[in-house]
Amino acid sequence: MALHFELVSPEKLVFSGEVTQVDLPGAEGDFGVMEGHAPLVTTLRPGIMTVYAGGSAQTIVVLGGFAEVSDKGLTVLADTADAVKDFDRAVIAARIAELEQQATKMESGNELDKIITRLDHFKEVDRHLTGTAAH
Repeated sequence: MALHFELVSPEKLVFSGEVTQVDLPGAEGDFGVMEGHAPLVTTLRPGIMTVYAGGSAQTIVVLGGFAEVSDKGLTVLADTADAVKDFDRAVIAARIAELEQQATKMESGNELDKIITRLDHFKEVDRHLTGTAAH
């Protein structure tokens, strides 16, 4: 069974083809999509997406975006989408520094909580990339 999958970033169509499964970093938690998945639209948080096709898995860094599952398959519109092996960790380091600086200037409340949550997501991606680079 195959699922049609398209991954689009602002710069280009990153991937278009048939896959077995795609695991995504959803705003409410990680989830997997296979053929026959119920329709849905959701936002993505910064994280690692895994695409299973042809008996192998490819990991891709996404820094947010949207995913739509329909009867036509899965479409991901990602803010950034780069293979883990090609991703520039300086991008994550800069985002972390920026969010930490914002957090120090804010008072307690909803907005600070949102910044801290986003900061945690970027730090999680950084930890994954650090662990991946060591292998």
